[in-house]
Amino acid sequence: MPKIYEKYMKKCILLAKKGEGHVSPNPLVGAIVLDKNDNIAGYGWHKKYGEAHAEVNAIKMAENNGVNIKDGTIIVSLEPCSHYGKTPPCADLIIKKGLKKVVIGCTDPNPIVAGRGIKKLQDAGIEVIQGVLESECKALNEIFIKNQLDNMPFVAIKTATTLDGKIATKTGSSKWITSEKARAYVQKLRNKYDAILTGSGTVIADNPSLTCRMKNGRNPVRIIIDSKALCSPDSKVFDNDGTKIFWIVEDNTSVKHKNRNAEVINCPLDKESGKIDLTYLMHILYEKGIRSILVEAGGALNGAFIKSGLVDKLYQFIAPKILADKEGKSFVEGFDINNINDCTKLKLERQKMFEPDILIEASLVKIL
Repeated sequence: MPKIYEKYMKKCILLAKKGEGHVSPNPLVGAIVLDKNDNIAGYGWHKKYGEAHAEVNAIKMAENNGVNIKDGTIIVSLEPCSHYGKTPPCADLIIKKGLKKVVIGCTDPNPIVAGRGIKKLQDAGIEVIQGVLESECKALNEIFIKNQLDNMPFVAIKTATTLDGKIATKTGSSKWITSEKARAYVQKLRNKYDAILTGSGTVIADNPSLTCRMKNGRNPVRIIIDSKALCSPDSKVFDNDGTKIFWIVEDNTSVKHKNRNAEVINCPLDKESGKIDLTYLMHILYEKGIRSILVEAGGALNGAFIKSGLVDKLYQFIAPKILADKEGKSFVEGFDINNINDCTKLKLERQKMFEPDILIEASLVKIL
């Protein structure tokens, strides 16, 4: 396989990321079209849910540039679709335009597609090369893959801690543990995820807005777990800014100050923990169209999510600071472990510097 395809696939991945925050529940996809001499003729990405797919945009650019793409190649990060959805099948367009080769990053986990796009192309006599930077392309669409395989939201925890794992002092002081650069990146994460979730403790203690403050970003849906309806209706999370808000309360809780800006969701309690049944809640939220959730909460709620086996990813920003106070607040709580081998285990995926802080991204590989 020519190395040039890996180079172009990396570009496809970067193109695909331009759609973050705009394409859910669709996958992120980037595409590059080459003419018959392997020169770039056009490129594109899926820009918005319901609009043209990456392959269509790339082909359109090539044709607008006056390039003949017959007998050319298209490189795409995800298998071209073979079915009619919001738009016509991309596989049909590729065949119609006379492209002779399709280079694919990874197959589509959607059972409606799942290899059918590849088969349609091959049946039309088109050469298909698969698995180019496959792991990177799968990582690009980890949210979409989780949705398709499990019919559940992809859940990530974001936290900012000192080196000894503290998110606040015993008095609740926490602004700011990390640098402005690190906090700016958090806004990009908020733009990426469908929803941001927190608990009543965080709302009462910090009164956060939970909005996205990056340029051209969009506010994620706000989800507040408040089983006893303790949050003030004047809390910033209930501001009427056009953002969907879900207020999660225990199913027998009387909502004394029903906030007109929020949709109340009544949830049962988990029999073991006596807290909101998070698994039940995730199913409800998925039915309401929430495909990815960024949890920004305190240690108790973070711990409850991990214990429930619902967490897919951890974003941990670590500042070069030590609190060294046993009464300081930890980013995860609620476990009773005597043997170190029983710890929740993670797979480190990548790290990034935001001087002087570091971001560690990890996936959970063992849930207690």
